[in-house]
Amino acid sequence: VTSVRPSSTRTVVAVSGGVDSAVCLGLAVRAFGAARVHALLLPERDSASESTIRGRAVCERFGVAAQQVDIAPILEALGCYRDRDAAIRALVPDYGDDWKSKIVIAGGNRGGINFFRLVVRSPAGVQSERRLPLREYLQIVAATNHKQRVRKNIEYFHADRLNYAVVGTPNRLEYDQGFFVKNGDGAADLKPIAHLYKTQVYAMARHLDVPEAICTSVPSTDTYSLAQGQDEFYFALPYRSMDLALWALNHQVPAAELARVLDIGLAAAEAVYADIQAKRRTTRYLHLAPVLAGDAPGLGLHP
Repeated sequence: VTSVRPSSTRTVVAVSGGVDSAVCLGLAVRAFGAARVHALLLPERDSASESTIRGRAVCERFGVAAQQVDIAPILEALGCYRDRDAAIRALVPDYGDDWKSKIVIAGGNRGGINFFRLVVRSPAGVQSERRLPLREYLQIVAATNHKQRVRKNIEYFHADRLNYAVVGTPNRLEYDQGFFVKNGDGAADLKPIAHLYKTQVYAMARHLDVPEAICTSVPSTDTYSLAQGQDEFYFALPYRSMDLALWALNHQVPAAELARVLDIGLAAAEAVYADIQAKRRTTRYLHLAPVLAGDAPGLGLHP
């Protein structure tokens, strides 16, 4: 095991085709030079083909050679698709390899408790929904979390091989609301945009001359086989409104003022505030260091 990680002079960046990783790649190139950045494209069976196309385009724009690794065989061996599909078939027995699926969030933006619904589409194009029981929801999430963790394993393989640092790509919405996988996309040596709201990330993308197709793209999870927006899967509002809501809550702006600006009812604005705070509470564990049974003095890592 290498004992020294470089002082942020050489980096590994996994490029997804989205705006966050594009900005992180551009910032790394600006800071360290293209020759000191190792870019990875890590598609799998459910990845949209446009994601890889956009990922290659941003690498070409910044002059970074992209190494592509298809992680589907690894996920297959781990049982990612098998375990996910088994949970889906518990609710939709006819679900097969040629079907498509996603899960969507509901409840929290209306003042209730968040819950999830399963959406499936048959090869004939017939789409249906089921409310997800806790057991099946947890299994689907656990299975799909393999995707983020496998990608991070590959990133750290190259970081160890090259003695580089790994760049994490969460923006402020994702970092604040726990929209990342522990020891998956939440793991990194540096996170250059975790303080930036999503609208700021888009503004930074234009400043860095990121390709237009990425600057105008709608944020997606690119995790499930059906197209899925991030607000549909996790956030209470589309990102522009979510940015305003998070900023307003952080600056003690009354819910009535948020309601006026977003043109929503007062009860809806209060529900958004409550949903933000609920996600902070329930995902706090993602930010925590491991619990130690005793002190480990001398490292200067703990008070």
